[in-house]
Amino acid sequence: MAVLHSACVAGIRCFTPTTDTWNTCRLISSHKYSMEASNGIKEIQLAQKSSSASIGLGSSTPSSSGTSGKSKRVWVWTESKQVMTASVERGWNTFIFSSRSRELADEWSSIALIHPLFIQEGAIFDGENRSVATILEVSNPQELEQLQPDKGLGENVVVDLLDWQVIPAENIVAAFQGSEKTVFAISKTPLEAQVFFEALEQGLGGVVLKVEDVKAILDLKDYFDRRDEVSNILSLTKATVTSVQVAGMGDRVCVDLCSLMRPGEGLLVGSFARGLFLVHSECLESNYIASRPFRVNAGPVHAYVAVPGGKTCYLSELKSGKEVILVDQKGHQRTAIVGRVKIETRPLILVEAKLQRDSVNQTLYSILVQNAETVALVCPSKGIEVQKTAIPVTSLKVGDEILVRLQGGARHTGIEIQEFIVEK
Repeated sequence: MAVLHSACVAGIRCFTPTTDTWNTCRLISSHKYSMEASNGIKEIQLAQKSSSASIGLGSSTPSSSGTSGKSKRVWVWTESKQVMTASVERGWNTFIFSSRSRELADEWSSIALIHPLFIQEGAIFDGENRSVATILEVSNPQELEQLQPDKGLGENVVVDLLDWQVIPAENIVAAFQGSEKTVFAISKTPLEAQVFFEALEQGLGGVVLKVEDVKAILDLKDYFDRRDEVSNILSLTKATVTSVQVAGMGDRVCVDLCSLMRPGEGLLVGSFARGLFLVHSECLESNYIASRPFRVNAGPVHAYVAVPGGKTCYLSELKSGKEVILVDQKGHQRTAIVGRVKIETRPLILVEAKLQRDSVNQTLYSILVQNAETVALVCPSKGIEVQKTAIPVTSLKVGDEILVRLQGGARHTGIEIQEFIVEK
C-alpha cells in the first residue's frame, strides 16, 4: 500500500511504496485523481510507453555545451542495437532497460562496454538496486507551475512532459535554478534536446533522447561538436594593408542575423580560403545611417565565410536558418543563426594585405567589400589600451593593421583538404 511521503514537491502529492528508497514522485492534480487511484497508474503508463521489451536510456560521458559552459549529459532511450552502437561510439555508454529485460542488458554488455540501469516502479535503479534517478511526469501547466526542487527527489531528476506540443523548457530550468540536482528532460528529437540544453542560457543538466533512428544520435553529437568548438579561441593574426583600390560594381551580400553583435564582433570573410578577414558588424554608431547591430555587410557573392565545424561556404549560399561563426577581436567565437540575406548590386573596393612576418613568401590575402562608410575591418586588440575597434574601408590606407584568420587554402564543399592549389 502506497503512503504519502513526508518529503514532497510543494503543492503536489508524492507517493512511494513503503521501502527505504523513495522510488518516485508522481505529479497528480488533486481535483482529478484520488490518492488510491493515482498510485501506480502513471507508473504502469510509463512502463507501457517504455515498451514491454526494453528501454535503452543511455547516459553520456559529460559533454560541454556552448551556452552555459557546464558539463551536459545525454541518456539514450532506445530498443535499437544500431542506436546503441552509435551511442557507445560517441561516448554515451550508460543504458537503461526495463526490469524484465535483463537478458537484453546482458546481451548488449557482451558486445560493448556499457553501464546498464533499470526502470522499475517509476524510478531508475542500477544493477545493485540502488536508486539513480526520480521520474516526474508533468501533464499540464498547473503541475508545471508547482514543480519545485526537493530534497526527497535525489540527485538526478527526469522530467517527462508526456504529449506536450510546445516544450516549456524555460519553466523547467527556472524551477530548478540554483538546485544542485541534475535535471533531465525526455526529448524525442535532437532539436528538442538542443532547446533543453540552451533554455535561459543555462539549460538543463541533461536530456533523455528517446529515439530509434541512428541519425538522431549523429545529429546530437554534431550539435555538441559545434558547441564545443565555440569554447575554443580562434587564432587571429595581424596583417598589414598593402593595397586599397576601387574595383567597380558587383553583387554584395548583407547578412542579417538573429543575434545582436557587440563592438569588435563580425564575420570571417575572404576571397581566398587561406585567409579570412574579420568584417565588423554595423553595431557602431554612424553619422550616415542608424546602427544595425544584427547586420554584417559581408562582401560579394563569391566570397568565403566561416561556418561551424571548421568549414566555409560561399556568401551566396547563406539563407535563413543557416548558422555562421561570430568572432571578436580576441578570437572568442559563438554561433548565430542567419535570419535574412540581401543580395544587391553595389560599388566594391578591393583590399589586399600581407603578414608582417611573411617577408619571404609574401603571401597575399584579399577581400572585396562594398565601398561604404558602414563597412569596416576589425583592428588588432592592444591590451587595455583604448583604441578604435574597426577601420571603415572608406578610411582604410596602406600600412593599417587588420585581423585575418589563417587556414588551409584547399577546400572541397567547404571542408579543408590537403592538396596543391593556387588562388590569385
